[in-house]
Amino acid sequence: MRRVIVLAALLNLAAMSSLRAQDIEQVIVTGVKLPQPVGQQAFSVIVLDNDQLAQSDRLDDALKSIPGASLFRRNGSINANATTQGISLRAIAPSGAGRALVLLDGVPVNDPFGGWVVWTALPFEDIESAEVVRGAGTGPYGAGALTGTISLSEISNADGIAIADVSAGSLGTYRTGVSGGKMFGDIDLVGHASAERSDGWIPVHEPARGAADNHLWFGGYSGSLRAQTTLAGDVFAALRVGGYSEARGGGLQNVASGADGLNASVVFARAATQDRLGWRLQFWSVKSDFSNLSASISAGRAFATPANDQYATPALGLGANLALLGAYGLIRWEAGADVRLNSGESREHYLYSGGDFLNARRAGGMQTVTGVYAEAAFDTSQWLLTLGLREDRWSTALGHLVQSVRATGATLLQADYQGRDGIVPTGRIGVRRNFDDGGYLRVSGYAGFRPPSLNELYRPFRVGNDQTNANAMLTPEELVGAEVGWGGRNESLSWNITGFWNRLNDAIANVTIGTIGAGILRQRQNAGDVNSVGLEGDIFARLSDAFALHGAFSVTDARFVDSLGLDGKRPAQAPRVTITGGANWQIAEDLTLDADVRWESLRYEDDLNSQVLKAALTIDGRATWTFAQNWNAYVSVENVNEADVATAVAANGVFSYAAPRTVTVGFVYRQE
Repeated sequence: MRRVIVLAALLNLAAMSSLRAQDIEQVIVTGVKLPQPVGQQAFSVIVLDNDQLAQSDRLDDALKSIPGASLFRRNGSINANATTQGISLRAIAPSGAGRALVLLDGVPVNDPFGGWVVWTALPFEDIESAEVVRGAGTGPYGAGALTGTISLSEISNADGIAIADVSAGSLGTYRTGVSGGKMFGDIDLVGHASAERSDGWIPVHEPARGAADNHLWFGGYSGSLRAQTTLAGDVFAALRVGGYSEARGGGLQNVASGADGLNASVVFARAATQDRLGWRLQFWSVKSDFSNLSASISAGRAFATPANDQYATPALGLGANLALLGAYGLIRWEAGADVRLNSGESREHYLYSGGDFLNARRAGGMQTVTGVYAEAAFDTSQWLLTLGLREDRWSTALGHLVQSVRATGATLLQADYQGRDGIVPTGRIGVRRNFDDGGYLRVSGYAGFRPPSLNELYRPFRVGNDQTNANAMLTPEELVGAEVGWGGRNESLSWNITGFWNRLNDAIANVTIGTIGAGILRQRQNAGDVNSVGLEGDIFARLSDAFALHGAFSVTDARFVDSLGLDGKRPAQAPRVTITGGANWQIAEDLTLDADVRWESLRYEDDLNSQVLKAALTIDGRATWTFAQNWNAYVSVENVNEADVATAVAANGVFSYAAPRTVTVGFVYRQE
């Protein structure tokens, strides 16, 4: 892995150096971008451009500038097991599988087996913008857009190197990435490559730390290539292929995980006009694999004994989307259908004794979701009215759990789960009124659903001494909600504030059902309903040409009702309050300082609200020096205040913590 990082960095620096003396002529490459869903501005939408995304090396860290957006735990993706990297919005009830749908130019990137997102495959160099829609989705969004949708757009404006960077920092961290494009006749090629590694840190602090505790190390890389062109009749076509690979340590001896994937997509599209229909046709495939070695911890954390070796989790996701788009006067509409087919199987060894695992386990199945939708918007520029309806059919098949003796192959348990299916109608409606002074008022309502992932249905897992069992009888989660938003914008100030109510029905949670040895035994269950009332807002103020402030907050009161003994309790990993803020100060023509702060109230580790992760305040800083045209150097310091940010707590009360203060130095070339 180190050689890959070094080679990529050298190639990257060589590419950047070759541009130093060149006068780059920018050519706008016409990408096959999906139109924004009709009526989008009637809902809570936040857009982050590449400059904002580039403030963090990892895309999920950049998204956390939006309060309520987070992975399942407080860890970032550079040190979090892939099974906890699912992203959720509004802190209603975070989940390892994630309750938000993530799309890259319309193609779902959530893992076909677990629903999580491998953020290594989405480096900021490759992402032009991120549009975050809070609230359940419908229309082209479909299944999985339960608490919102994160729509990522790949770079499209490049002729030569668009972005290239290389950095090194404390904790043995190195990173490099590059993206760019080249035109060959009528074909545009756009691609990216990135690589990074980190020695990490030991998450358990003294005096609780023992000999078994180890570093949260990481190594990963990714790459993609997209070819696009214009066919006869103004039909745009694009083919994209990409891949990623990562490996990471789990903070304990005999604990590590890895993830690999390949993906491909093809799209044909024609824009709608007043005189003709537009249309879009997409196909995609995602092939992924995941491995995870877990261990049980001895008293005093003296040693860790292998407990489970999930050596492979081959999974395949296939999908397609067909849409018609039209415009008639002040009305825009879209109607379409889509299908997603996910299949996969976890393959494991367990019951460690005498230096080897005695038994084997296979668990997996197949899941299909098909949907049809229609959405229309009436837009007078002052008034926007929109309505969307959708209906999905979900089904499971070939579910199985097989346990056997490795030495003889004798079957210990064979469970074949009966296939199940159902139909879920969803929709959304919104009204927005724009005023002459730049202000607006909007009201919306929505409904969405998320079918349980194959991982939740069939795969048991273990973390330390705690074990969680799967549940093949899980039913989809459904969410209904409403919100009211008010905001505005002028030359120096923009703001918005939104109040919302959501009810999450049949919420899937890891429910405590007993103990197992020195640990806790849980099972995935439809634990009940979650009522959530919240207020969120953000503000940006430019006080002068050289100085600007920004801030955002989220207050969410989410509690179980009509549950399995959890009434009144908050969902695990759901903080009540999150506040972010920062300042940008250009102290000289070529020198800029940035500071960001994030405060989060306490959250609970478990469903019983008995394990408390205390509130945390972190401060980050960055100084950027522009030393030549298109070139800058920076120094960033994360967790300046060296805060102890608790990320997890074991049954015996031992805490794990996020990264200590980290210093990074880097160089960036960016085409203007």
